[in-house]
Amino acid sequence: MQKPAFDDIYMNLALHLSKRSHCVKAQVGAVLTKDTRIVSVGYNGPPAGTHNCDEEWPIEGCPRDSKNSCSLALHAEQNAILYATKSNVSLEGSTVYVTLAPCIACARVIYTVGIKKVFYLHSYAQMKGLPTEEGVDFLRKFGVEVTQYKK
Repeated sequence: MQKPAFDDIYMNLALHLSKRSHCVKAQVGAVLTKDTRIVSVGYNGPPAGTHNCDEEWPIEGCPRDSKNSCSLALHAEQNAILYATKSNVSLEGSTVYVTLAPCIACARVIYTVGIKKVFYLHSYAQMKGLPTEEGVDFLRKFGVEVTQYKK
């Protein structure tokens, strides 16, 4: 019996986590790993204890900000990073698996906390109608290994 690759396990987990999201517009999951161990997980949505967009605004979703993005939610990788930080887990040299390529804001956080590898499934630029993957370009420019996941 062939064992599944860790990349497949972690991306499949990120996909399953994305289903926990209460976002009406997009469901995104993230898994942070270090040395083949899961150190944190996250999915997009408002901060814990505030509200659930799919319950409060089930049709249109939450209010939009000036860039037509959710004005309330944390991104999946932000949630995973924040939980790890609150738990005093060092992310230096870690890897993140995320179902949507990081936006530029998340890319800056990913770089700052020392994550060295990013695997993403879907294009953020395509979803947002942007000409390039700004977050991916930023990370590569500063030496973070970024790979679009292919099963």
